[in-house]
Amino acid sequence: MGEQPLRILACGDVEGRINAVFNRVRTIQKKSGQFDLLLCVGDFFGSSPEAQVEWQEYKSGAKKAPIHTYILGAASQETLRFFPSADGCELADNITYLGRRGVFTGASGLQIAYVSGREGHQDPAPAHCFSPKDLTQLVEPLHSNNKFRGVDILLTSEWPRGVWQYANSPEVNTKFCGTNSIAHLANKLKPRYHFAAIEGVYYERLPYRNHVVLQENTQHVSRFIALATVNNSEKRKYLYAFNIVPMKSMEISELIKQPQDVTENPYRRMAREKPGPGPPDPETASQFFFDLGSKQHGGGCGQGGRGRKRPSDGEFDRQRQGQPWDSEKPKQPRRPAQPSGPCWFCLASPQVEKHLVISIGTHCYMALAKGSLTPQHVLVLPIGHYQSVVELSSDVVEELDRYKKAVRTFYKSKGQRCVLFERNYRSQHLQLQVVPVPENKCTSEDIKEAFMVHAQEQNMELMEIPQHTDLKQIAPPGTPYFYVELDSGEKLFYRIQKNFPLQFGREVLASEALLNIPERADWRECKQSREEEDSLSKQLRDDFQPYDFALED
Repeated sequence: MGEQPLRILACGDVEGRINAVFNRVRTIQKKSGQFDLLLCVGDFFGSSPEAQVEWQEYKSGAKKAPIHTYILGAASQETLRFFPSADGCELADNITYLGRRGVFTGASGLQIAYVSGREGHQDPAPAHCFSPKDLTQLVEPLHSNNKFRGVDILLTSEWPRGVWQYANSPEVNTKFCGTNSIAHLANKLKPRYHFAAIEGVYYERLPYRNHVVLQENTQHVSRFIALATVNNSEKRKYLYAFNIVPMKSMEISELIKQPQDVTENPYRRMAREKPGPGPPDPETASQFFFDLGSKQHGGGCGQGGRGRKRPSDGEFDRQRQGQPWDSEKPKQPRRPAQPSGPCWFCLASPQVEKHLVISIGTHCYMALAKGSLTPQHVLVLPIGHYQSVVELSSDVVEELDRYKKAVRTFYKSKGQRCVLFERNYRSQHLQLQVVPVPENKCTSEDIKEAFMVHAQEQNMELMEIPQHTDLKQIAPPGTPYFYVELDSGEKLFYRIQKNFPLQFGREVLASEALLNIPERADWRECKQSREEEDSLSKQLRDDFQPYDFALED
């Protein structure tokens, strides 16, 4: 890659402390060399008399910015007077106002999309706010190019709502932070870097992917960074330095490299759940932002942004229909499907062998596996009738994860590794198989290799998927699949086509390379008497009791 990277600084709310930020930039450049650009998000100007005097020195030419500086427009009514118009213009030597919204493309080809101000709920929006129309007009020209992959940088003052999903949490009250419209915008523009401010904190989110694993071609990752206010008393970070080669100059193989800590896209679920009469995944920007133009309660633009709860889209829908707002009303959980015939694993079914049950929670239960590979081989199952993990409601998933964690801890206390697998193929009720493998027999890498080798022997491509992957995005409900989770956190996945060996998971674990009990690969060859099952279940129930959270709840 011959292109020289650009060296860029990004800054949070300056709020009139212009000398402070430029002095800091001079110090950095003296130590680390010249940077190409300074990009400022949030409120650049302050409303105090001191801030106005400070700005006048730059406006008059008495002082000059030490770097090409690009700023967003006003994020408050008080600072509107510093901007002569909504269009971008040079405010002082080396200080340029980008404009209300648009795309700035530098001589290098670097593409910077930007939206000034806070979210407005009417059109036309107040001068320090953006409207739904602004966002649509920003997206449409970009998406009209069939070669559009994303932008290099996105600058907004507002945070995207829900950006913390699947990742590290910011030091803000997430109930009141961010807007859905900026989240939708980020999802559509796929910025490699997205900078925001106005919340007064520094937050660097783990990078997230812009494609669905195994369903879409690999795309570049996005990084979201929120920056604090200049010279804040908590010493939070307000300047961020990074290097970037414009997307248009990069080899595809370099552009789409995935870092180890990449997570799922935090906005994809929001895009799927968006209310309104449009299609579930609209292709055009005008369709995508159709729900942003509703006349929302109170009109006008959000004032202050912090500590202000915006009604949800669902609340607006209820208001339009003449129904009262009820933000406290709990969302009704999705009811499990009913089995088409007798089910051996629904806990309420007369067919279930209750003497094998080890623990019962609110939504899930744990049982000794019939014909178990080892005396501590268990199944974790939903109490209601669900066919696979991807069909579970959120509360069931939460308890399933608690059982997984408890069993891992239990196995670890016995010097055993935990291997979980699920086969969603020719089965009507989810059975998460959980098998212990002694640590002194093999490593996690040995287990992974055994699954890979056995899959190859069966002409199957077992794929490793990132640890943060949400299985629902790889395998929509109804998709047959085989899935493995190792104690290292590594995950393996195979989309079943046809003729999948039903005992595959057991065969791998029973093989000579792992448990070395090939005669127990088929559960039907391991049947025990009722008395033997009773004895094993009682022993396992007693051993697991210190780890059984269901007894405490």
